[in-house]
Amino acid sequence: MRILYIDIDSLRPDHLGCYGYHRHTSPNIDRIARQGVIFDNVYTSDAPCLPSRTALWSGRFGIHNGIINHGGAAAELFSEGSRRGFASDYARTNWMRLFRQAGYRTATVSPFGERHSAWHWYANFNDITNTGANGLECADEIIPHATRWLMRYGQHENWFLHVNLWDPHTPYRTPENFGNPFVDTPLPAWLNEMIRAEHWQMAGPHSAQEVNGFSPEPDPQYPRQPARMAGMDDVRAMFDGYDCGVRYADEWIGRLLNTLADRQILDDTAVIISADHGENLGELNVYGDHQTADHCTCRVPLIMRWPGLPSGRKDHALHYLVDIAATITELIQQQTPCNWDARSFAEALRQGLSQGRESLIISQGAWACQRGVRFQDHLYIRTYHDAFHGYPDAMLFDVKTDPHEQHDLAPNHPELVASAAEILKFWHAEMMRTSVTGIDPMWTVLAEGGGLHVHGELPAYLARLEKTGRRNWADSLRRTHRTRLQTCV
Repeated sequence: MRILYIDIDSLRPDHLGCYGYHRHTSPNIDRIARQGVIFDNVYTSDAPCLPSRTALWSGRFGIHNGIINHGGAAAELFSEGSRRGFASDYARTNWMRLFRQAGYRTATVSPFGERHSAWHWYANFNDITNTGANGLECADEIIPHATRWLMRYGQHENWFLHVNLWDPHTPYRTPENFGNPFVDTPLPAWLNEMIRAEHWQMAGPHSAQEVNGFSPEPDPQYPRQPARMAGMDDVRAMFDGYDCGVRYADEWIGRLLNTLADRQILDDTAVIISADHGENLGELNVYGDHQTADHCTCRVPLIMRWPGLPSGRKDHALHYLVDIAATITELIQQQTPCNWDARSFAEALRQGLSQGRESLIISQGAWACQRGVRFQDHLYIRTYHDAFHGYPDAMLFDVKTDPHEQHDLAPNHPELVASAAEILKFWHAEMMRTSVTGIDPMWTVLAEGGGLHVHGELPAYLARLEKTGRRNWADSLRRTHRTRLQTCV
């Protein structure tokens, strides 16, 4: 089997036509979707980038592999210490190793390993093309490398090619000559002036007054990237910038698919399209970033066209993104390693059925420190560190009727909060029972002062909040993070 895995950083499913988006962002992706299966409820176990891709490649949740942050101790795989043999457990059991055992040639076209010092991630690839711009590449800098690889190896049997695109990731940088296909297209209706104005008075990195992190300053290199949400024109710039990134990636995906067609191998090549995580585009007052264990950051698209399997349908079951690794492993007739958390749904695919998990636990440790419980139609979010957004300890959303998380149901539904907390408690107990180290990396991150991206930022940010008329938020965050402030002075 020939397998093409297209991995688009920061791609949220509801901005694709095949998931119901009203803007024409994804004609080539939609074409593959019509020929395959669209998975509607897939979530990364660990967000954002480094934890997510490590989970997928290892088949193990971050709580078991050790990586849930972008820096600090929890940005490295757990040390195996004296248990380590000539090869590490990861080297012997990671996803690419299983392809190699099955006789596949494995290749990646991606700067990801260098961007995150994720050297473990390159393990068991035959061919590695590091495009070298640390995730600031556009699709026109990625796809030609993939095309050249296909021209050399495409007609061989049994290969796995991973192609990593970054276009929807901030800063929005679609080439100027691409124009703006969405200039006259309505915005998503949920983010209106009333919500924008409410967010303007709130706090947090990548919030309405500080879209580029903790700073309101624009970067002249990226004219498509708004720096503040001062009005609805800025909201339009954000949505247009993101959607242009999606459309630009889609256009180059079309060229890659044409290469397969020209080589007369498109019809018998499995095509999987997904992402490492989604993106908040205003939800929870996060504009153009991935800071939370919520529906918008952790839900990802998954489109799978596999020759010989039932197609043309939607799968509504709950799945982790890591489950696709176990599923493909079974489809290529390899055995899932016993240390994996991933579960195969290959048999359900063969039968054309939607069968998944009863609930999912999703994690964030690079900005906020949170775990979420996705169950029934709801998402419960437990916050351990708020990344200076002032989130309450517990939030609850009905993601079916309120996918943009505007109405926190936790105060009025303590019974649902209690049920979700019990699911989280039992999951955590099981994870610790099956942990080799007995260490929960979430507590490591908290002991280090929170996620990497908020380290050392609070004193200066409190001063900015006071300067911009948000003293109430400065006072609240000062009380919440008093101990952390004392360690900064």
